[in-house]
Order: sequence, then structure tokens, then C-alpha cells
Amino acid sequence: MTEAASNKPVLLTIRGLRIEGRSDEKWSEIVKGVDLTLRRGEVLGLIGESGAGKSTLGLAAMGFTRDGCRISGGSIDFDGIDLLTAPEPVRRGLRGKRIAYVAQSAAASFNPAHRLIDQYSEGPVQHGVMGKAEAQRDAVELYRRMRLPNPDEIGFRYPHQVSGGQLQRAMTAMAMACRPDLIIFDEPTTALDVTTQIEVLSAIRDIVAQFDTAAIYITHDLAVVAQMADRIKVLLHGEEVEEADTRTMLSTPREDYTKSLWAVRSFERGAQPALPAADVPVVELRNIVAAYGPVPVLHDVSFEIHRRRTVAVVGESGSGKSTAARVITGLLPPSSGSVLFEGQPLPADYRQRSKDQLRQAQMIYQMADTALNPKHRIREIIGRPVRFYLGKSGKALTERIRELLRLIELEPDLFIDRLPSELSGGQKQRIGIARALAAEPRFIICDEVTSALDQLVAEGILRLLDRLQSEFDLAYMFITHDLATVKAIADEVVVMKDGRVVEQGPKAEMFAPPHDPYTELLLSSVPEMDPDWLDRLLAERAAGRAGGSLPASQL
Repeated sequence: MTEAASNKPVLLTIRGLRIEGRSDEKWSEIVKGVDLTLRRGEVLGLIGESGAGKSTLGLAAMGFTRDGCRISGGSIDFDGIDLLTAPEPVRRGLRGKRIAYVAQSAAASFNPAHRLIDQYSEGPVQHGVMGKAEAQRDAVELYRRMRLPNPDEIGFRYPHQVSGGQLQRAMTAMAMACRPDLIIFDEPTTALDVTTQIEVLSAIRDIVAQFDTAAIYITHDLAVVAQMADRIKVLLHGEEVEEADTRTMLSTPREDYTKSLWAVRSFERGAQPALPAADVPVVELRNIVAAYGPVPVLHDVSFEIHRRRTVAVVGESGSGKSTAARVITGLLPPSSGSVLFEGQPLPADYRQRSKDQLRQAQMIYQMADTALNPKHRIREIIGRPVRFYLGKSGKALTERIRELLRLIELEPDLFIDRLPSELSGGQKQRIGIARALAAEPRFIICDEVTSALDQLVAEGILRLLDRLQSEFDLAYMFITHDLATVKAIADEVVVMKDGRVVEQGPKAEMFAPPHDPYTELLLSSVPEMDPDWLDRLLAERAAGRAGGSLPASQL
């Protein structure tokens, strides 16, 4: 904690907090007697594995629990107000006005039918902080402080008309609309590419400092929390492991579990045997040109993916990575060029492909929250492709579902009849992986499949994907912004920018200098476990060093 923060009054005090979750009509503790103290203007980082209780604790700081959860003990005091005994109207009056929340998925949190500026204005108008016209003027000012492009105009766009990084910053601005005393940031940069993440981290840190706002920053990314937090609290299975100021925690953690978090990413895929000269790629893109309506998106894109090989496709948001995946799956027919599967052209439109052609290429989606039907139980989510593609039913279907759950390291008896809302973010993403495996494909597109997972779980998933690839001769297209993941699992790397392939080649060559300037920018944007890293990087880029410079709007 900085000396300035340590002298400020306490804003939030949590003592002996216990929270229970319900599954199959049984209650079990998910937060087990946790204490927390937060002063005004201080940032507390909460880290730990998926399911550790980070988000549950963060929501409890608002006096709120998700459906299926209840607070069973302890106390929560926010600036002299007991959030457990206060009437619900009092708590509602605090939320949005004095306590705000920034969710992990901005795309899932905004109302797609309303413009950004209207959604910004709703909070301050409802809480009586200001009128609509004043709120809209204030929105423009905060958009400018968040370094959003065209701040006078961007608020009049709909959520789908801005990039992921811009939407995340718009959500942070919206959280600041009433100038709250406390903001809970729940994994706000998890789904962002590394260059966009720098924009968002810098903007969040600046605006918290400008308004002397206290914050709880929830994340599984240790390098990110090192840039943001004054103190770090480590959780495991709903219990506190240890807590210390950030520099002490990074340099001399006390507990073995914390040391294990610091030592993650030990996995790195070994070199694979050379492919036979006549080996036919499982998937090949040849000179693909594609557009969304009149807007060109892909420009002469070509690369190939062989069996037992992982090709990582990297680049900023909007570079064309996911669009290339949509072309492969037939969701976006190209205007020219072709997609080949094992040497044979695939119909451009998925509706013209046979069931077997559809089965052979599956996809694991980036945002498990929006990719899983919230009304279907896990049995149905995983079982549907097994039934559709392989024709299994009855006991054979149930056993295959259970086998798939074991493959993704979830206990079948505990998870087969749960709803997605009863799972953590990491568990939801594993269900997405099982659903893709259910069709027994030859090729899988992994679209940011580890971005929502803590680093320990992510390493386990990478090991699992590696084993499955060897067992079933799978080919992977791995879309990611996490270059640590690229180093761990990729055989080859394709770097994309503005819908074009900038560089491509074997992983060892791509990570060795000299680099294309854009590749150098990506590599230099990977956060380091050093609390001074972000300040140093921004200073270097302002001076025109560190792998090139970002546009002024991004510094």
C-alpha cells in the first residue's frame, strides 16, 4: 500500500464473511470466513484459481449475491452502512451511485438495443445525480478521459459498432458516471488483446487516481494485477491464503500455493517430428478475400494447418483472426479464394456442407457466458452434438457425456445436471471444449479458449489439448492474444493486422529477432511481473521506443 493510501479512512470492512451456494437442493460453503479491509483511493487485487470465490466476494462487497447463493455469516460495512441488515431500497440506492461494478464481458453487459450514451446516462438520472443533458455532456468528458476515439460522437453508437477494447473503456466510464466511492473490476481485460489491454489498464488506473476511487481488482493474470494493485489478496477454495502489499507479494510470497501461482506456465509443447513431404494439410486457406457487406475484412489470406499441428493466429482486435475462422466454418462465405479440407474444396456456405463435413470442423468460443444456452443443463449441452453427429442415445449417450466430462477434468456426478449459471467461468469454458470434442472432429478452432481461465487451470487445459491432439491426430487453429499461450502450445504462428497476414512461420523463428515492426509491438505489449512495467512501457512509447509506438489515442 502506498503511504498516501495507508493514511486514508477505511471505506469497506468485511469480517468473517461466509457465502453458501446451492446445488441439487444442497448448500455448501464457497466463501469461508474471509476478512477484507479497503481504504479510500486504494486498489486491492484479488487473485486465485477459477472457483476460488473472487467474483463472489467482489459482488458481496455490494451486498449482492448471484442466484443460488446466500450470505450465511459475517458482516459487510460500507462507510458505516451494514449491507447485510440495510433495507433493500438502501442497497439499491448505493449500487451504481456509490458502488459500481465493471463486468468481465462488456459485450454481454451492454443492452444491444440502446446507444452507449443513453446507457451511460441512465444511472445518474435514476439516482438523481444529474439530468439527462448534463449526464450526456459528462459522458463525453469521461469518454475523453478514457481516451476513447471521437469522444463527442462515439457515445451515439450502439455496442456492436465499437471494438472490444472501446466497449470495455465505455463500461468503465459508465461505472464512473455517479463518481462512486468504490468500483469492483471483475476481470475487465481478460478478453482483450495485449495492445488494447494496455489502453484499458492505463485508462482505468488514471481515472481511479483522478477521482480517488477505491477499487477491488479481480483477475487471474498476475502480471496485470502487479500494474494495478496496492495490495494483493490470494484466495483458494473460498479461503484467504495470504495478503501483502504488491511488491512484497511479488518478491517474497510466504505460502507454497502463492509460490505455485508465480511459477505457472511451465508447460511448453515440444518440437514435433517433421511432416512427410507429401502430407496434405487438414485445412488450407488459399487467397481468401472476405467482407461484411461492403466493408472488406480479409485481404488475400493464405495459410495451412496439418494434422497434429497447432497454428496460432495472433493480432489485435479487428485484425481478422475470428473472421478467418468464420470463413473456415462456412459462416462467412468468401468473395474469392477457397477453403480446402484434406485437399478437397469445401462449399463456401455451411448450409451446403454435408453433416460429415460439418462434424469435422468444430469451434470452441471465446465467451463461454454467451456461448452456452443458460436454460440447458450440461447433459443437454454436451449431449446434443453426440446425438446429432454420432446418433447415440440412451445409456450410450449418457456414458459418452460422462466420458467427455472426465476428459475436461470435471466430475460427472457433480456437473452433468448443472446449469451454466451454477458454474464458474473456467468451468463454463471447459464445457465449451467438451462440446467441441463431442462431435469427434479432425479440426478444432480454439478461439481464446484460455482467456477466461486462471493460469493454473489454463496450463491444465493446454496440456489436455496437447494430449487430445496426439491421441486423435487433431489439427488446431489457436486464435489468441496471449503470447505466453502461443509459446506454450503453437507449432507455427500467423500474425495478422488489418485483415492481412503480416508474418508467418515456425514458432522458433517468429519469436527470434528481427521482427516485423507490428510483431515487435505485440511482443513488447506482454505484461511483466514487475509493478513498474506499465509506467516504463508508456514512457518508452511516448518517446518512440519499445517496439514502435501506439497511436496517440492509445497512450
